[in-house]
Amino acid sequence: MTSAQPPATGWRLKLSAALFGLSILLPLVGIPIVAVLGLSKTITASVSGGLLLTGEILGITAVAIIGKSGYALIKRKIFGFLRQYGPPQKVSRRRYRIGLVMFCAPLLFGWGSIYAGAYIPGFSNNPILYGLGGDLLLLASLFVLGGDFWDKIHSLFIHNAEVRYLPPLNGDRKMEGMP
Repeated sequence: MTSAQPPATGWRLKLSAALFGLSILLPLVGIPIVAVLGLSKTITASVSGGLLLTGEILGITAVAIIGKSGYALIKRKIFGFLRQYGPPQKVSRRRYRIGLVMFCAPLLFGWGSIYAGAYIPGFSNNPILYGLGGDLLLLASLFVLGGDFWDKIHSLFIHNAEVRYLPPLNGDRKMEGMP
C-alpha cells in the first residue's frame, strides 16, 4: 500500500468504525454484566479476560480493515489538529521495538488475565480500568510504530501478500512494500 492510494471510504470505513466501537464497548459493557451475575471469581475473571482479549482482537481487525489510508482520512477529517502528531512513515529501530512492546502488552495481558485474573491486583474489582488502559496503550502503540506498521497489519488480512527482504542496510533488514 502506498501513500498515493485513495483513502478507505464506504463499507471499509463503516465496518472499521463499527468494529473499533465494539472493541471498546464489549469490555466496557460486558465485564460489569458478568460481575453482576454472581458467578465464581474464577469464571468472572476468565470471562472478563476473554472479553478484554476479544476487544483487543476486534481493535486490531478494525485497524487492518481501514488501513493506513483510512486512518489518514479519519485523522484529516475528524482529528485535523493531530496532523502534526501523526505517525511518521519510517521510525528508528528503538522506537519500533518500544512500539512493539506497547502493542503486544495489552494482547498478552488480555490472554493472561483469563488464566491469572485472580492473581492480578485489583483486576476483579476494576476490570474496566484494565481494559481501558489496554485499549489506550494499543492505540498509542500505533502512533509509536509509525505508518509502515499499518501496512504490515493490513497485509495480514491479504491472502496473497508477500514479504520481500531488501539487502541489509546498516545492519537492518528492510522490507520491500507489500500489496
